[in-house]
Amino acid sequence: MSEMNQFINEQLLWFVIAFSGFILLLLIMVMVQGAKLRTVRRRYEAMMAGSGVEDLEGLLVELRNQGEMLEDEQRQHKEILQAAQKKIRGMKSNVAVKRYNAFGERGNDLSFSLAIVDDNRNGVVLTSLHNRENSYIYAKPLQAGESQYSLSPEEKDVIALALQQI
Repeated sequence: MSEMNQFINEQLLWFVIAFSGFILLLLIMVMVQGAKLRTVRRRYEAMMAGSGVEDLEGLLVELRNQGEMLEDEQRQHKEILQAAQKKIRGMKSNVAVKRYNAFGERGNDLSFSLAIVDDNRNGVVLTSLHNRENSYIYAKPLQAGESQYSLSPEEKDVIALALQQI
């Protein structure tokens, strides 16, 4: 034991220098970390300045909730747009008119055929036949561009005109 004490006493100066160097190294590392922490704290305070939020976690939770609300609203808007597009496709918006003289008599082209169809080629064709004594009006439904009733050449022409607008 005395030999060990004698060895330690002889080497005590080197132990003190080694431990002093180690402590100095640790002190430098603490100072560097302190500087980095101050930089991060300044950035955090600059980011949070004027936001009215005290902690970053609360801000992130609030942003996530807002993002979910925006996604829900976007989904609702998408559904509304799809419903509107479906309704628009079903609207009878393609219209064509053809006037003609149905009876070949003297007079003007007072007879007409009117086709009203949607994008699905469904709708109606109205025909008015006019002569000097009488006027007749016929309505024929259309399904997929065809009617279960016989169509005159003028009615077929006006349906074709209306379908060209699709």
